[in-house]
Amino acid sequence: MPDTIALKLTEEEIEMLIDALEADQEGYVEAAKEARGNNNRDDVVTFTEAAERIGALMGKLRKLVGDD
Repeated sequence: MPDTIALKLTEEEIEMLIDALEADQEGYVEAAKEARGNNNRDDVVTFTEAAERIGALMGKLRKLVGDD
């Protein structure tokens, strides 16, 4: 299991991170769509996995600010 890091952030800072992650996730979703259109299965898997991992992280952050 990866090492964990304790970090203190304000709710505003967490919301900023969530916003940035949402934009990043959208990019991966779009990249997966393009890869699907180009029949590039490996990229579809990679980009979809990245979008899902970002979504999971956003879920954790949303729970911290009561945004779930």
